[in-house]
Amino acid sequence: MINYRRQINNFIFLTIATAIISVNSVSYGQEENKAIELYNEGVEQLREENYQEAIANFSAAIDINPEEADAYYNRGFAHHMLGNYSEARKDYNIAIQLNPEWGDAYGNRCYVAYLQGDYRQAVKDCEQAIELEPDNANFYLGRGNALDELGQTNEAMEDYNQAIDLDRNNAQAYYNRGLAYNRLEKHQQALVDYNEAIDLDDELGEAYYNRGLTQLELDNREEAIADLQKAAEIFETQGKEESRQQTLKLIDQIN
Repeated sequence: MINYRRQINNFIFLTIATAIISVNSVSYGQEENKAIELYNEGVEQLREENYQEAIANFSAAIDINPEEADAYYNRGFAHHMLGNYSEARKDYNIAIQLNPEWGDAYGNRCYVAYLQGDYRQAVKDCEQAIELEPDNANFYLGRGNALDELGQTNEAMEDYNQAIDLDRNNAQAYYNRGLAYNRLEKHQQALVDYNEAIDLDDELGEAYYNRGLTQLELDNREEAIADLQKAAEIFETQGKEESRQQTLKLIDQIN
């Protein structure tokens, strides 16, 4: 059985709440101003990808003002980027409690649940996000990925179609629909989607990898090897050494 790859890094979204709160010493007291300064510094650290420092700043801001949903959301984002998924989920929970109409918070919690293997919860969270923001393609993409992992590939396909209808330039949507076509053994359709994904993002190594496997299914050996070699090159530049080694091993097996 051919093992196709799911590309999970940034398969959905991690929107940062980056609105800078202005400091006005007339309107706010000293403590409130300090919380705002800490929050703003946390946002700057997020922009610089200094996630540990961002967490420290948001935590200090929360100690002063525990009712600021954005601070929990952004701290959750920082934990998320560090792979601290349980902590990220806790922060998204609080952000949602404080602002239950925040689609992105449900969307990011969907992503965390997916990464933790809690696919049913991921579906629920993305459904809530879709209800709040029905024109956001990434929410359909997130729900589709979770449905696919639950073995509901036809339902996942409907979500991928909707994501593409909403955003024709979403490489991840084409990529994941291609994977769904592979699961349904519709390899020609999968090939078309991988082609589209690569046209939109030629650094998507997993798309080359899966296109290579699809070429094997279609008995196009030379094209398969070329795609796998390209995938290995991209994995190397992206520092994905394990993926690179697995790809090179597969090329050796084909040869």
